[in-house]
Amino acid sequence: MAILVTGGLGYIGSHTVVELLNNDFEVVIVDDLSNSEKFILKNIEEIAGKKPVFYPFDLKRKELLEQVFEAHPIEGCINFAAYKAVGESQEKPIDYYENNLFSLINILQEFKKRNISNFIFSSSCTVYGQADTMPIDENTPLKAAESVYGKTKQMGEEILKDFAVGYQKKISLLRYFNPIGAHPSARLGELPIGIPNNLVPYVVQTAAGIREILSVWGDDYPTEDGTAVRDYIYVVDLAKAHVAALKSLINNPSDKAVIDVYNLGTGKGSSVLDVVKAFESATGVKVPYQICDRREGDITVAYANADKAEKELGWKSDTTLEEALKTSWEWQKYVTSRN
Repeated sequence: MAILVTGGLGYIGSHTVVELLNNDFEVVIVDDLSNSEKFILKNIEEIAGKKPVFYPFDLKRKELLEQVFEAHPIEGCINFAAYKAVGESQEKPIDYYENNLFSLINILQEFKKRNISNFIFSSSCTVYGQADTMPIDENTPLKAAESVYGKTKQMGEEILKDFAVGYQKKISLLRYFNPIGAHPSARLGELPIGIPNNLVPYVVQTAAGIREILSVWGDDYPTEDGTAVRDYIYVVDLAKAHVAALKSLINNPSDKAVIDVYNLGTGKGSSVLDVVKAFESATGVKVPYQICDRREGDITVAYANADKAEKELGWKSDTTLEEALKTSWEWQKYVTSRN
């Protein structure tokens, strides 16, 4: 069975490709390399012992996407292809709407044309906005998103729900919290371009001396230490959840619309300063930091109730924050050695 993985050389995508290959799926990757690098393909092959098919183009190019579907017996898709930086989305809203939504629609047009089902969408806890109560479960009402990035995820979910109902398709919306860490081989990890937008790469690059000092965006939130709280989930655990969700769709045939929604997180909230302390404890390396003004689009607290995924998919994230952060440090050392 061939599975299309869009954005498959990116951070979460590359880890998921490895898990798919380990589970004997054939994988076809489409990635325009706008937020990844070609050497990741070789590393995937080294880790999994198998080579996925790779096409380097932008999914907005409909004619090239059509050729991929003509060439391979694709029976499902995991869609990671999206711009993903909260802050940048506020500065470049039209770019985010165009990239994140047009690419999704183009894939769905091919699914409709060829009567394909089994679609997994890389969604986000940002669809909940600032929830009133914690932890957040799948029945928590969706509020107005705090960022353009979050809005594109909300819109993507709505498009997919209408697609499922209109054409009797099976989809899974995976709302994950904050992915961190790297593959235990230290050959796959987060590879931000320029100044990192996410906390852990900034922490790691500061520890490595690439960044002078970590910027902590706000210390006046109504939290225990004044910094924002998130649910940090190990990326390999997250990748395994995608495979579990895909198998669930495949193994439960239906001629009716199926819309599965799952939160993917640890169920534990950690503040920015918690992460800094955990990194220092895991690696023995100090991270200098400074307090800055809050960043537009950030929410105060978000952590998951992921009981539904455990019950229905048999999946649970059990990697500790310290263990995940240590893999990030090993990955950074590998990246530094390559340069």
